[in-house]
Amino acid sequence: FNLSKIIIATPQTIQNDLKNNRIKLDKFSLLCIDEAHRSRQKFANTMIAKNFVDATKNQRIIALTASPGSTKEKINEICKNLFIDAIEIRTEESDDVKSYVQERKIELVSVELPAEIKSIHEIIKKEYKEKLNQLKKFGFNKPNYLISKRDIIELQSMFRKEIERKNPTAYHGISLTSQLMKIDHILELLETQTLETTIKFMEKLRLDTSKAAKSIIKDLWFDEVFNFLKDLNKKDIEHPKLNELKKIILNQLYLDKKSKIIVFANFRNTVNSIVNFLNKNKEIKAVKLIGQKEGISQKEQILTINRFEDDIYNVLVGTSISEEGINIKEATLAIFYDNVPTSIRRIQRSGRVGRVKSGKIIFLITKNTRDSIYYWKSKREEKRMKNILQDNYQQSLI
Repeated sequence: FNLSKIIIATPQTIQNDLKNNRIKLDKFSLLCIDEAHRSRQKFANTMIAKNFVDATKNQRIIALTASPGSTKEKINEICKNLFIDAIEIRTEESDDVKSYVQERKIELVSVELPAEIKSIHEIIKKEYKEKLNQLKKFGFNKPNYLISKRDIIELQSMFRKEIERKNPTAYHGISLTSQLMKIDHILELLETQTLETTIKFMEKLRLDTSKAAKSIIKDLWFDEVFNFLKDLNKKDIEHPKLNELKKIILNQLYLDKKSKIIVFANFRNTVNSIVNFLNKNKEIKAVKLIGQKEGISQKEQILTINRFEDDIYNVLVGTSISEEGINIKEATLAIFYDNVPTSIRRIQRSGRVGRVKSGKIIFLITKNTRDSIYYWKSKREEKRMKNILQDNYQQSLI
Protein backbone atom coordinates (compact mmCIF):
# COMPACT_ATOMS: atom_id res chain seq x y z
CA PHE A 1 0.00 0.00 0.00
CA ASN A 2 2.83 2.42 0.78
CA LEU A 3 4.02 2.28 -2.85
CA SER A 4 0.53 2.55 -4.37
CA LYS A 5 -0.68 5.65 -6.16
CA ILE A 6 -4.12 4.21 -6.91
CA ILE A 7 -5.96 1.75 -4.67
CA ILE A 8 -9.16 0.02 -5.73
CA ALA A 9 -10.84 -1.85 -2.89
CA THR A 10 -14.11 -2.46 -1.09
CA PRO A 11 -14.99 0.11 1.60
CA GLN A 12 -14.80 -2.62 4.25
CA THR A 13 -11.20 -3.45 3.22
CA ILE A 14 -10.07 0.18 3.49
CA GLN A 15 -11.91 0.60 6.79
CA ASN A 16 -10.21 -2.47 8.28
CA ASP A 17 -6.80 -1.36 7.00
CA LEU A 18 -7.29 2.08 8.56
CA LYS A 19 -8.30 0.47 11.85
CA ASN A 20 -5.20 -1.76 11.84
CA ASN A 21 -2.82 1.03 10.71
CA ARG A 22 -1.98 -0.69 7.43
CA ILE A 23 -2.84 2.40 5.41
CA LYS A 24 -2.92 6.18 5.85
CA LEU A 25 -4.92 8.53 3.68
CA ASP A 26 -2.87 11.72 4.21
CA LYS A 27 -0.96 11.22 0.92
CA PHE A 28 -4.07 10.75 -1.20
CA SER A 29 -5.87 13.57 -2.99
CA LEU A 30 -8.95 11.85 -4.43
CA LEU A 31 -11.53 9.55 -2.87
CA CYS A 32 -14.01 8.01 -5.30
CA ILE A 33 -17.00 6.19 -3.81
CA ASP A 34 -19.31 3.95 -5.82
CA GLU A 35 -22.78 2.90 -4.60
CA ALA A 36 -22.91 6.12 -2.58
CA HIS A 37 -26.43 5.31 -1.31
CA ARG A 38 -24.70 3.02 1.20
CA SER A 39 -23.16 6.03 2.95
CA ARG A 40 -25.46 6.13 5.95
CA GLN A 41 -24.87 6.26 9.69
CA LYS A 42 -21.52 4.57 10.50
CA PHE A 43 -21.23 2.48 7.34
CA ALA A 44 -17.73 1.95 5.91
CA ASN A 45 -18.12 4.66 3.24
CA THR A 46 -19.03 7.22 5.89
CA MET A 47 -16.13 6.39 8.18
CA ILE A 48 -13.58 6.43 5.34
CA ALA A 49 -14.79 9.83 4.11
CA LYS A 50 -14.44 11.27 7.62
CA ASN A 51 -10.92 9.87 7.93
CA PHE A 52 -9.98 11.19 4.49
CA VAL A 53 -11.22 14.71 5.23
CA ASP A 54 -9.45 14.78 8.61
CA ALA A 55 -6.17 13.43 7.20
CA THR A 56 -5.71 15.36 3.96
CA LYS A 57 -5.25 18.98 2.95
CA ASN A 58 -5.68 18.91 -0.84
CA GLN A 59 -8.74 16.76 -1.08
CA ARG A 60 -11.55 15.92 -3.44
CA ILE A 61 -14.39 13.42 -2.97
CA ILE A 62 -16.59 12.22 -5.79
CA ALA A 63 -19.41 9.74 -5.35
CA LEU A 64 -21.77 7.91 -7.70
CA THR A 65 -25.08 6.16 -7.30
CA ALA A 66 -28.09 5.30 -9.43
CA SER A 67 -30.41 5.46 -6.43
CA PRO A 68 -29.59 8.12 -3.81
CA GLY A 69 -32.92 7.89 -1.97
CA SER A 70 -36.58 8.77 -2.23
CA THR A 71 -36.59 11.72 0.18
CA LYS A 72 -34.64 14.96 0.37
CA GLU A 73 -33.56 14.03 3.90
CA LYS A 74 -31.92 10.80 2.72
CA ILE A 75 -30.14 12.53 -0.15
CA ASN A 76 -28.88 15.27 2.15
CA GLU A 77 -27.70 12.63 4.63
CA ILE A 78 -25.49 11.09 1.97
CA CYS A 79 -24.13 14.51 0.98
CA LYS A 80 -23.37 15.34 4.61
CA ASN A 81 -21.70 12.00 5.34
CA LEU A 82 -19.52 12.21 2.22
CA PHE A 83 -18.85 15.96 2.46
CA ILE A 84 -20.49 16.53 -0.93
CA ASP A 85 -21.43 20.14 -1.77
CA ALA A 86 -22.52 19.80 -5.41
CA ILE A 87 -24.60 17.29 -7.34
CA GLU A 88 -24.60 16.44 -11.03
CA ILE A 89 -27.77 14.74 -12.24
CA ARG A 90 -28.05 12.50 -15.27
CA THR A 91 -31.01 10.53 -16.55
CA GLU A 92 -31.45 8.18 -19.48
CA GLU A 93 -32.64 11.20 -21.47
CA SER A 94 -29.58 13.37 -20.80
CA ASP A 95 -27.74 14.38 -24.01
CA ASP A 96 -24.40 12.98 -22.83
CA VAL A 97 -25.97 9.70 -21.68
CA LYS A 98 -28.75 8.64 -24.03
CA SER A 99 -26.44 7.52 -26.84
CA TYR A 100 -24.97 4.92 -24.45
CA VAL A 101 -28.28 3.65 -23.05
CA GLN A 102 -29.65 0.44 -24.50
CA GLU A 103 -33.32 -0.38 -24.83
CA ARG A 104 -34.89 -2.18 -21.87
CA LYS A 105 -38.32 -3.66 -22.32
CA ILE A 106 -40.44 -3.92 -19.18
CA GLU A 107 -43.19 -6.50 -18.80
CA LEU A 108 -45.52 -7.33 -15.92
CA VAL A 109 -46.72 -10.93 -15.71
CA SER A 110 -49.55 -11.55 -13.25
CA VAL A 111 -50.59 -14.84 -11.71
CA GLU A 112 -53.39 -15.76 -9.32
CA LEU A 113 -53.15 -17.99 -6.29
CA PRO A 114 -55.00 -21.30 -6.80
CA ALA A 115 -58.03 -22.08 -4.65
CA GLU A 116 -56.06 -24.48 -2.43
CA ILE A 117 -53.51 -21.84 -1.44
CA LYS A 118 -56.19 -19.16 -1.08
CA SER A 119 -58.03 -21.34 1.44
CA ILE A 120 -54.84 -21.68 3.52
CA HIS A 121 -54.26 -17.95 3.25
CA GLU A 122 -57.75 -17.26 4.64
CA ILE A 123 -57.11 -19.48 7.67
CA ILE A 124 -53.89 -17.62 8.50
CA LYS A 125 -55.42 -14.21 7.77
CA LYS A 126 -58.29 -14.91 10.15
CA GLU A 127 -55.85 -15.74 12.95
CA TYR A 128 -53.83 -12.61 12.16
CA LYS A 129 -56.94 -10.40 12.41
CA GLU A 130 -57.94 -11.98 15.73
CA LYS A 131 -54.55 -11.16 17.18
CA LEU A 132 -54.81 -7.60 15.83
CA ASN A 133 -58.04 -7.25 17.81
CA GLN A 134 -56.12 -8.04 20.99
CA LEU A 135 -54.11 -4.84 20.53
CA LYS A 136 -57.20 -2.92 21.60
CA LYS A 137 -56.54 -4.14 25.17
CA PHE A 138 -53.50 -1.88 25.11
CA GLY A 139 -55.46 1.15 23.88
CA PHE A 140 -54.40 0.78 20.24
CA ASN A 141 -57.62 1.54 18.39
CA LYS A 142 -56.45 2.02 14.81
CA PRO A 143 -58.75 0.11 12.38
CA ASN A 144 -57.30 -3.31 11.52
CA TYR A 145 -57.22 -2.69 7.79
CA LEU A 146 -54.97 0.35 8.35
CA ILE A 147 -52.45 -1.35 10.66
CA SER A 148 -49.13 -1.81 8.89
CA LYS A 149 -45.95 -3.71 9.71
CA ARG A 150 -44.39 -0.39 10.68
CA ASP A 151 -47.15 0.16 13.26
CA ILE A 152 -46.41 -3.21 14.83
CA ILE A 153 -42.66 -2.52 14.93
CA GLU A 154 -43.32 0.85 16.61
CA LEU A 155 -45.58 -0.87 19.14
CA GLN A 156 -42.79 -3.35 19.90
CA SER A 157 -40.45 -0.46 20.56
CA MET A 158 -43.01 1.14 22.87
CA PHE A 159 -43.51 -2.12 24.80
CA ARG A 160 -39.74 -2.50 25.27
CA LYS A 161 -39.60 0.96 26.83
CA GLU A 162 -42.50 0.00 29.12
CA ILE A 163 -40.60 -3.13 30.19
CA GLU A 164 -37.67 -0.91 31.18
CA ARG A 165 -40.17 1.00 33.33
CA LYS A 166 -41.14 -2.29 35.00
CA ASN A 167 -44.63 -2.38 33.45
CA PRO A 168 -45.67 -6.09 33.70
CA THR A 169 -48.38 -5.88 31.00
CA ALA A 170 -45.75 -4.90 28.43
CA TYR A 171 -44.42 -8.47 28.36
CA HIS A 172 -47.71 -9.67 26.90
CA GLY A 173 -47.60 -6.80 24.42
CA ILE A 174 -44.11 -7.78 23.24
CA SER A 175 -45.20 -11.40 22.80
CA LEU A 176 -48.35 -10.39 20.92
CA THR A 177 -46.54 -8.08 18.48
CA SER A 178 -43.87 -10.74 17.93
CA GLN A 179 -46.60 -13.24 17.08
CA LEU A 180 -48.13 -10.78 14.63
CA MET A 181 -44.78 -10.26 12.90
CA LYS A 182 -44.21 -14.01 12.54
CA ILE A 183 -47.73 -14.71 11.27
CA ASP A 184 -47.48 -11.81 8.83
CA HIS A 185 -44.23 -13.31 7.54
CA ILE A 186 -45.98 -16.62 6.90
CA LEU A 187 -48.61 -14.72 4.91
CA GLU A 188 -45.95 -12.92 2.89
CA LEU A 189 -44.12 -16.17 2.07
CA LEU A 190 -47.35 -17.84 1.02
CA GLU A 191 -48.32 -14.90 -1.19
CA THR A 192 -44.99 -14.24 -2.87
CA GLN A 193 -42.53 -17.13 -2.52
CA THR A 194 -42.87 -20.94 -2.79
CA LEU A 195 -44.71 -23.49 -0.68
CA GLU A 196 -41.40 -25.05 0.26
CA THR A 197 -40.13 -21.70 1.57
CA THR A 198 -43.28 -21.32 3.69
CA ILE A 199 -42.98 -24.87 5.02
CA LYS A 200 -39.33 -24.38 5.97
CA PHE A 201 -40.14 -21.20 7.88
CA MET A 202 -42.91 -22.99 9.78
CA GLU A 203 -40.50 -25.84 10.56
CA LYS A 204 -38.06 -23.25 11.88
CA LEU A 205 -40.82 -21.85 14.11
CA ARG A 206 -41.27 -25.29 15.65
CA LEU A 207 -37.66 -25.10 16.87
CA ASP A 208 -37.99 -21.51 18.09
CA THR A 209 -37.96 -21.37 21.90
CA SER A 210 -39.38 -17.85 22.20
CA LYS A 211 -42.69 -17.31 23.96
CA ALA A 212 -44.19 -15.87 20.77
CA ALA A 213 -43.26 -18.91 18.68
CA LYS A 214 -44.54 -21.33 21.32
CA SER A 215 -47.85 -19.46 21.42
CA ILE A 216 -48.21 -19.73 17.65
CA ILE A 217 -47.38 -23.41 17.23
CA LYS A 218 -49.74 -24.52 20.02
CA ASP A 219 -52.72 -22.96 18.19
CA LEU A 220 -54.86 -25.41 16.21
CA TRP A 221 -54.59 -23.44 12.97
CA PHE A 222 -50.82 -23.88 12.83
CA ASP A 223 -50.86 -27.68 12.49
CA GLU A 224 -53.82 -27.50 10.13
CA VAL A 225 -52.00 -25.12 7.80
CA PHE A 226 -48.67 -26.93 8.10
CA ASN A 227 -50.17 -30.33 7.22
CA PHE A 228 -52.20 -28.83 4.38
CA LEU A 229 -49.07 -27.29 2.87
CA LYS A 230 -47.15 -30.55 3.19
CA ASP A 231 -49.96 -32.39 1.37
CA LEU A 232 -49.97 -29.85 -1.46
CA ASN A 233 -46.21 -30.11 -1.73
CA LYS A 234 -46.43 -33.90 -2.06
CA LYS A 235 -48.95 -33.45 -4.86
CA ASP A 236 -46.53 -31.10 -6.67
CA ILE A 237 -48.95 -28.19 -6.26
CA GLU A 238 -46.79 -25.08 -6.06
CA HIS A 239 -46.99 -21.33 -6.20
CA PRO A 240 -48.12 -20.42 -9.75
CA LYS A 241 -45.13 -18.12 -10.21
CA LEU A 242 -42.85 -21.15 -10.46
CA ASN A 243 -44.60 -22.55 -13.53
CA GLU A 244 -44.84 -19.08 -15.07
CA LEU A 245 -41.12 -18.59 -14.46
CA LYS A 246 -40.27 -21.85 -16.20
CA LYS A 247 -42.47 -20.94 -19.17
CA ILE A 248 -40.81 -17.52 -19.54
CA ILE A 249 -37.30 -19.00 -19.38
CA LEU A 250 -38.05 -21.78 -21.89
CA ASN A 251 -39.55 -19.25 -24.28
CA GLN A 252 -36.47 -17.02 -23.98
CA LEU A 253 -34.13 -19.96 -24.61
CA TYR A 254 -36.22 -20.96 -27.62
CA LEU A 255 -35.73 -17.46 -29.06
CA ASP A 256 -32.03 -17.38 -28.21
CA LYS A 257 -30.15 -20.42 -26.88
CA LYS A 258 -27.28 -18.16 -25.80
CA SER A 259 -29.49 -16.08 -23.51
CA LYS A 260 -28.18 -15.09 -20.10
CA ILE A 261 -31.02 -14.99 -17.56
CA ILE A 262 -30.89 -13.67 -14.00
CA VAL A 263 -33.69 -14.43 -11.54
CA PHE A 264 -33.93 -12.34 -8.37
CA ALA A 265 -35.51 -13.65 -5.16
CA ASN A 266 -35.47 -12.32 -1.61
CA PHE A 267 -34.96 -15.53 0.36
CA ARG A 268 -32.31 -18.26 0.22
CA ASN A 269 -34.90 -21.05 0.56
CA THR A 270 -36.80 -19.60 -2.39
CA VAL A 271 -33.60 -19.56 -4.43
CA ASN A 272 -33.06 -23.24 -3.61
CA SER A 273 -36.67 -24.07 -4.55
CA ILE A 274 -36.40 -22.22 -7.87
CA VAL A 275 -33.10 -23.87 -8.84
CA ASN A 276 -34.36 -27.37 -7.99
CA PHE A 277 -37.62 -26.77 -9.85
CA LEU A 278 -36.01 -25.33 -12.99
CA ASN A 279 -33.33 -28.01 -13.23
CA LYS A 280 -36.00 -30.67 -13.70
CA ASN A 281 -36.08 -29.39 -17.29
CA LYS A 282 -33.08 -30.47 -19.40
CA GLU A 283 -32.93 -27.22 -21.37
CA ILE A 284 -32.51 -25.13 -18.26
CA LYS A 285 -29.18 -25.11 -16.44
CA ALA A 286 -29.80 -23.07 -13.31
CA VAL A 287 -27.38 -22.27 -10.50
CA LYS A 288 -27.78 -20.32 -7.29
CA LEU A 289 -25.78 -17.29 -6.19
CA ILE A 290 -26.07 -16.38 -2.53
CA GLY A 291 -24.04 -14.25 -0.13
CA GLN A 292 -21.17 -15.29 2.10
CA LYS A 293 -23.37 -14.84 5.15
CA GLU A 294 -25.80 -17.32 3.58
CA GLY A 295 -23.16 -20.04 3.33
CA ILE A 296 -21.04 -19.59 0.19
CA SER A 297 -17.42 -18.44 0.02
CA GLN A 298 -16.14 -15.64 -2.21
CA LYS A 299 -14.20 -18.22 -4.21
CA GLU A 300 -17.41 -20.18 -4.84
CA GLN A 301 -19.23 -16.99 -5.82
CA ILE A 302 -16.59 -16.13 -8.43
CA LEU A 303 -16.58 -19.71 -9.75
CA THR A 304 -20.38 -19.65 -10.09
CA ILE A 305 -20.33 -16.34 -11.99
CA ASN A 306 -17.55 -17.56 -14.28
CA ARG A 307 -19.49 -20.70 -15.12
CA PHE A 308 -22.57 -18.60 -15.84
CA GLU A 309 -20.58 -16.35 -18.16
CA ASP A 310 -18.96 -19.39 -19.85
CA ASP A 311 -22.37 -20.87 -20.74
CA ILE A 312 -22.10 -23.81 -18.37
CA TYR A 313 -25.23 -22.34 -16.73
CA ASN A 314 -27.84 -20.23 -18.52
CA VAL A 315 -29.87 -19.15 -15.50
CA LEU A 316 -28.44 -17.46 -12.41
CA VAL A 317 -30.81 -17.38 -9.43
CA GLY A 318 -29.68 -15.04 -6.68
CA THR A 319 -30.54 -13.17 -3.52
CA SER A 320 -29.58 -9.53 -2.92
CA ILE A 321 -25.90 -10.39 -3.59
CA SER A 322 -26.72 -10.49 -7.32
CA GLU A 323 -28.18 -6.97 -7.25
CA GLU A 324 -24.95 -5.05 -6.60
CA GLY A 325 -21.40 -5.44 -5.36
CA ILE A 326 -20.47 -8.38 -7.61
CA ASN A 327 -19.33 -8.12 -11.21
CA ILE A 328 -21.81 -10.03 -13.38
CA LYS A 329 -21.73 -9.40 -17.11
CA GLU A 330 -24.74 -8.24 -19.06
CA ALA A 331 -27.92 -10.30 -18.76
CA THR A 332 -30.34 -10.78 -21.65
CA LEU A 333 -33.30 -11.11 -19.34
CA ALA A 334 -33.83 -10.22 -15.68
CA ILE A 335 -36.82 -11.68 -13.85
CA PHE A 336 -38.09 -10.40 -10.53
CA TYR A 337 -39.51 -13.57 -8.98
CA ASP A 338 -40.67 -11.39 -6.11
CA ASN A 339 -40.87 -7.63 -5.74
CA VAL A 340 -38.99 -5.26 -3.46
CA PRO A 341 -40.64 -2.31 -1.70
CA THR A 342 -37.72 0.10 -2.15
CA SER A 343 -36.66 2.01 -5.24
CA ILE A 344 -32.98 1.42 -4.45
CA ARG A 345 -33.18 -2.37 -4.76
CA ARG A 346 -35.52 -2.17 -7.73
CA ILE A 347 -33.10 0.11 -9.61
CA GLN A 348 -30.10 -2.03 -8.68
CA ARG A 349 -31.81 -5.18 -9.93
CA SER A 350 -32.91 -3.52 -13.16
CA GLY A 351 -29.36 -2.30 -13.74
CA ARG A 352 -28.25 -5.83 -14.62
CA VAL A 353 -29.94 -5.42 -18.02
CA GLY A 354 -29.37 -2.89 -20.82
CA ARG A 355 -25.80 -1.88 -20.14
CA VAL A 356 -24.15 -3.02 -23.37
CA LYS A 357 -27.05 -4.36 -25.43
CA SER A 358 -30.84 -4.25 -25.29
CA GLY A 359 -32.57 -6.54 -22.84
CA LYS A 360 -35.78 -7.27 -21.03
CA ILE A 361 -37.05 -7.11 -17.44
CA ILE A 362 -40.04 -9.13 -16.29
CA PHE A 363 -41.85 -8.63 -13.00
CA LEU A 364 -43.80 -11.63 -11.70
CA ILE A 365 -46.71 -10.38 -9.62
CA THR A 366 -49.24 -12.39 -7.62
CA LYS A 367 -52.58 -10.59 -7.94
CA ASN A 368 -54.10 -8.96 -4.84
CA THR A 369 -51.05 -9.57 -2.65
CA ARG A 370 -48.15 -7.51 -1.35
CA ASP A 371 -46.31 -8.48 -4.54
CA SER A 372 -48.40 -5.87 -6.30
CA ILE A 373 -48.16 -3.43 -3.38
CA TYR A 374 -44.34 -3.63 -3.34
CA TYR A 375 -44.08 -3.18 -7.11
CA TRP A 376 -46.14 0.02 -7.18
CA LYS A 377 -44.52 1.35 -3.97
CA SER A 378 -41.04 1.05 -5.49
CA LYS A 379 -42.29 2.69 -8.70
CA ARG A 380 -43.70 5.64 -6.74
CA GLU A 381 -40.45 5.96 -4.77
CA GLU A 382 -38.39 6.04 -7.95
CA LYS A 383 -40.62 8.72 -9.47
CA ARG A 384 -40.47 10.75 -6.25
CA MET A 385 -36.69 10.43 -6.16
CA LYS A 386 -36.33 11.77 -9.71
CA ASN A 387 -38.71 14.66 -9.00
CA ILE A 388 -36.81 15.60 -5.82
CA LEU A 389 -33.49 15.57 -7.66
CA GLN A 390 -34.82 17.67 -10.54
CA ASP A 391 -36.64 20.15 -8.29
CA ASN A 392 -34.04 20.60 -5.56
CA TYR A 393 -30.62 19.82 -7.02
CA GLN A 394 -30.84 20.82 -10.67
CA GLN A 395 -28.46 23.74 -10.08
CA SER A 396 -25.87 21.32 -8.60
CA LEU A 397 -26.02 23.11 -5.25
CA ILE A 398 -27.23 21.85 -1.87
